[in-house]
Amino acid sequence: MPLKRDPQNGGTNADGSKSELFCSHCYQEGAFTQPEMTAVEMQLFVKGKMKDMGFPGFLAGLFTRGIPKLQRWQSQ
Repeated sequence: MPLKRDPQNGGTNADGSKSELFCSHCYQEGAFTQPEMTAVEMQLFVKGKMKDMGFPGFLAGLFTRGIPKLQRWQSQ
């Protein structure tokens, strides 16, 4: 989720400050909310949400192709 669209304006770090990297759905109190989720699983989840919102499947696939390149999965 783009941080500018996050209703909480980003997740929270361990010290309570706002994260400038991760959204409130994924990151709270300095930890990922679903740490076991892989990049591929996140892609499938986001594609499903986008399709539920009315996005065509090809656009949902296009918009989620960069997920494995996000910082969260760089060390995996």
